[in-house]
Amino acid sequence: MKKRITILKASITENRLLLETNEPISRLVPSEQILVDSKQYSFIYLMEDKEDYTYIALPEQIWPFLKAAQVQKFPVWLSFKDQQLELLNFHEELEYVISNIGGNSNYGNEMVTKVEGIF
Repeated sequence: MKKRITILKASITENRLLLETNEPISRLVPSEQILVDSKQYSFIYLMEDKEDYTYIALPEQIWPFLKAAQVQKFPVWLSFKDQQLELLNFHEELEYVISNIGGNSNYGNEMVTKVEGIF
């Protein structure tokens, strides 16, 4: 079963976007890929460990932070307590996913409206 970690808080500090979780991230490796969860209005950044994928859920509430980091080209970091990990290839993947969502009803009209409203 895939593990899902949701971002609790997002903030822009020191010219980077910091995404805070409530679960350890020490064994995770960025897969450099973003998916879409149109049922829960989230983007999903894929991470890998030795056994399976872990989904880092980026809910609609933090999209304004994603947009700001994207515009300013700030690196995106995942954080749990004293652990931090950069989400590699984040902006390229997000731009690709957003370009596919725009005007594409396959993602559902509400998801398209929400994405187009922010990005």
